[in-house]
Amino acid sequence: MHVKGFAHIAVQAKDYQGTIDFYIKALGFKKGHEWSLPSFRIKEASMLISPDRRTCIEVFDHGAEIPAQGKKARTEEEIAHGAPLHIAFYVDDAEEMYKRAIAYGAKPCIPPDELTLGEPPLTVKNSLVYSPNGEVIEFINDTDFDVLGKERA
Repeated sequence: MHVKGFAHIAVQAKDYQGTIDFYIKALGFKKGHEWSLPSFRIKEASMLISPDRRTCIEVFDHGAEIPAQGKKARTEEEIAHGAPLHIAFYVDDAEEMYKRAIAYGAKPCIPPDELTLGEPPLTVKNSLVYSPNGEVIEFINDTDFDVLGKERA
């Protein structure tokens, strides 16, 4: 038995409807299932589905009491190892998605650039923004990271 793939990442929204709107309008997600769950003080929750239908973002309202981890560390002692650091999406054009996200209210984080990673060298083009809700979102041009698998073949 193996993991089949990545299912979703969950975010708690400062502005629930604004967060939903950003992911739908700027990034092309669609709204899937919606629910409430009083036992966790969840008044509103939605599962947003990516355009390729393979990745989801679960959005909870501001007052939801759900298991969570991760905040920006101000000191070495505050680092929450194991906490998610950012959401990364494969895109056709990291520069265009960066511009589109900013047009829909995201704030610049790292402008589009090419990076060469590791050995054997692998060049990737990416960009990062802060969503209007505060998530760090990476846009990365579709990249095959299985370079070691190709070497073994």
